[in-house]
Amino acid sequence: MTQPTIPMQSLEAQAVCPVALPDGPQQTLAAAVERSGVGLHSGQRVRVQLRPADPGAGRYFVRTDLPGAPVIPAGIAYVSQTTLSTELSCGDAVVRTVEHLLAALSAMGIDNARIEIEGAEVPILDGSAQDWVAAILEAGIEIQDSQRQIPCLSTAVSVRHQDAFVLAMPATELRFTYGIDFELPSIGNQWYSWSPRAESFATAIAPARTFGLAHQIEQLRQRGLIQGGSLENALVCGSQGWLNPPLRFANEPVRHKLLDLVGDLSLLGVFPRAHILAYKASHHLHTQLAQQLAPVCLPA
Repeated sequence: MTQPTIPMQSLEAQAVCPVALPDGPQQTLAAAVERSGVGLHSGQRVRVQLRPADPGAGRYFVRTDLPGAPVIPAGIAYVSQTTLSTELSCGDAVVRTVEHLLAALSAMGIDNARIEIEGAEVPILDGSAQDWVAAILEAGIEIQDSQRQIPCLSTAVSVRHQDAFVLAMPATELRFTYGIDFELPSIGNQWYSWSPRAESFATAIAPARTFGLAHQIEQLRQRGLIQGGSLENALVCGSQGWLNPPLRFANEPVRHKLLDLVGDLSLLGVFPRAHILAYKASHHLHTQLAQQLAPVCLPA
């Protein structure tokens, strides 16, 4: 049976109008689409193809550059490390820096996607998720037969480390709230709250770029990190301000942290109906919360 495809004009409208993620039919991409670029940490150029997947298949990576094209499910059980990005692994196959792509797919309502990748790190592109959103809009969205089951949170769940924490609370609808606090005056204390029903991910969250602190760059590179980082794919802040303005939002850093949170919690498969609040958190805390949430989320 041929499934309906959302017209391109409707998809373009989603980029400027509120997008909700309610109970409803599962969705996949209507066609394959391709992007390529360098990995933030590896510095290696990688090609990615996003392809449709069957109902219930979920979002999963396929390392097409490795013998046998091993599959790495985008699930919380496959998180292998969280140093300045989220890495997944299955057997000997690894894929790193998955959070921006997964945030775009999940927030744009793509339940099932085959992600073919010819390397070990998802390209950073411009440091945000807006190019992945554009790729999804280019491919189109296909409605599938199976229903999306939104779990409800039965009790509050939290994880913390010193003054950093992530908390999920039962709520009537999905909401993400994030706070950060940096000594650098150009960042300082920032908060942002996002509800998919009120604001489009494509316009409110996806354009926010990853950011770094100028005084940490050399140390990180000596550790083998951010080998592909540049002023073209990351905002850099120093004691005198931003090295590569202008910002896309006055509070772009906290919006990017919220983007990372969306991507990391997408590893649950489906977002629970909950209010998720994070403060000064990290990929490690994000994924720890997801691990705690999995057993306490109940069918709606």
